[in-house]
Amino acid sequence: MIQHVSYALRETVANFRRNMTLSVAAIITSAVSLLLVGTTFLIQRAFDNLLVQWRGDVGMIVFIRPDVTPEALQYIEQNLKSQPNVIDLSKLKYLDKAGSFEEAKRVFAGDSTTLSLLSAETIPSQFKVVPKTTDPDLVRGLANQYRTLPGVAGVSLAEDEFDVISTLSGFVRTVTTAMSLVLLAVAVILIWNTIRTAIFARRREIEVMKLVGATDWFIRVPFILEGLIQGLLGAIAACAGLWTLNSVWTSGLAGFKAGTGVSSLVVPGSYVTSVMISLLVIGAVAGGVGSGVASSKFLDV
Repeated sequence: MIQHVSYALRETVANFRRNMTLSVAAIITSAVSLLLVGTTFLIQRAFDNLLVQWRGDVGMIVFIRPDVTPEALQYIEQNLKSQPNVIDLSKLKYLDKAGSFEEAKRVFAGDSTTLSLLSAETIPSQFKVVPKTTDPDLVRGLANQYRTLPGVAGVSLAEDEFDVISTLSGFVRTVTTAMSLVLLAVAVILIWNTIRTAIFARRREIEVMKLVGATDWFIRVPFILEGLIQGLLGAIAACAGLWTLNSVWTSGLAGFKAGTGVSSLVVPGSYVTSVMISLLVIGAVAGGVGSGVASSKFLDV
């Protein structure tokens, strides 16, 4: 038994040396594809975190016309404060024109065209409302009620942003998943081709081994082990890249001002660890399958 293990390890190392270029190419491709797989998981988790936070604290903004009369403004405020069972009055906030314009400078910092159309005189003031209910139908009914009040320019719901976030999340997940699957397939093909080349290079030796009674599995194991190690090495490299990427991402988000909601995009380390374990399993299985198929198909030399 020990001799068999020693033979398998010795032949695996020898095969790596014979096919160094193909082996390195297979490892790199595996690493890139698995890094994309892991990144897909992290992106989806980050979007899920953001959506969960927003759904737990549904927001609504009531925009007030710039030419609103003091009486109409007071009526709107009284109407909001008259529903303490529906609206969290402790979080009710009013931004006058100056405050709204300062906020617009931050919101539209990357949109100079929109920002140039606004000024401290023409921008709507706004009430920031946090409903106590998380029922989307009730929140929309509340918004429709305020849209009909005199002096109201419009009502914006955080729920409307959910559709954008969900659509973007689905798009990113689809694209990254497709890319990772394609690259993973390429990695399996490269491993398959590496094993095929190794078998072809040793065809005379394999013929002799069969003539002296060596079984197919005795000959096949080193090749399968070679592919499994290639996939596993690629997975280890992908895990290192994923850990680095998440650390940089977390550090970058730490620079944002507290309360902006951006912190929801941070993925906890425990989840990253579980993804890394999954990548190791996927890499080993992909490498083992590719080499196993190749060694079975081309062993008859």
